[in-house]
Amino acid sequence: MDSAPWSADIEAARQQWLAAVASCAQLPALRSVQVECLGKNGAVTALVRRIAEVPPADKRAYGQATAALKAACETAIATRQTELEAAEVQAELDDATFDCTLPPAAVLGNRARPTGHAHPLCTVQQEVEAVFSSMGFAVLDYPEVESEFNNFEALNIPGWHPAREMQDTFWLDNGLLLRTHTSSGQVRALHTFQPPFRAVFAGKVFRYEATDASHEHTFHQLEGLLVDRVVSVGHLLDSMRTLLSAILRRQVEVRLRPGYFPFVEPGFELDIACQLCGGAGCSACKQSGWLELLPCGLVHPQVLRAGGLDPAQWQGWAFGLGLSRLAMMRYGIGDVRLLLGGDVRFLSQF
Repeated sequence: MDSAPWSADIEAARQQWLAAVASCAQLPALRSVQVECLGKNGAVTALVRRIAEVPPADKRAYGQATAALKAACETAIATRQTELEAAEVQAELDDATFDCTLPPAAVLGNRARPTGHAHPLCTVQQEVEAVFSSMGFAVLDYPEVESEFNNFEALNIPGWHPAREMQDTFWLDNGLLLRTHTSSGQVRALHTFQPPFRAVFAGKVFRYEATDASHEHTFHQLEGLLVDRVVSVGHLLDSMRTLLSAILRRQVEVRLRPGYFPFVEPGFELDIACQLCGGAGCSACKQSGWLELLPCGLVHPQVLRAGGLDPAQWQGWAFGLGLSRLAMMRYGIGDVRLLLGGDVRFLSQF
């Protein structure tokens, strides 16, 4: 076998297989090319074995040429594999449903290392959002760090208002604050969406206050806002009853009593019969048999104006659901501080 034919064969193989590797768009295709190229019966492997047919004077040059070809294919395959693996990881990260907190498959298959589960607060929040989504509400998310305008002033709570004393606030050095209620999301929603619209937005809120069985400095709320031409307290109350029955999975007794909140008029406190003591009285309900769960009311005209709407044309109702207290009622938890205490013995029950 003279040198010209085998040189041409090696160069043709180089161009063919480097192009084949570069054209692979997925890892399975790359693995197939690797087998066809470098496998036991692969094309490049066959060229390497043909050294027995080469004249003794050309064996050294032929061996070097086929070794270089094999190395070039191996390098190209390894490089392309790295690129495709990185692309797969990025595609997973870009997927909104991807949960980067899940343990790897190796851990999932190891019974000696438990994988954990959803926190009861997360479970309740997801179920509440699902109920409202089924009623046509958009599910939104807003920042925990807020401006004084969104958290207070746009909600009809100016700096001189005594209602400021009701919410001891964590202030930041830059003048921002940790939101004291999810109601600040009302302002953001009013500036974002054209009415009519309906939306809920959940998350942590923070208050610098003493803690007890039913109060925490950090807790979870879910705010709801509906804006339309004509709304009523009846619409609000019916939606809340639908929600509570779906989450607690039974009909529950509720009561509506007047309550003062600067950003709604009229304002109400929707209380739920304590599910822990059956109305007999306990530390969670302060021996009253009722648990304050859901401040609500019709959106104050000043809030609508702050959101850029004419209160003569638009109305709304809003509520602030205590997710932490709802989780207590759902799971029979007697102390709200257990939810964020991080005690594995407590969380393992769920």
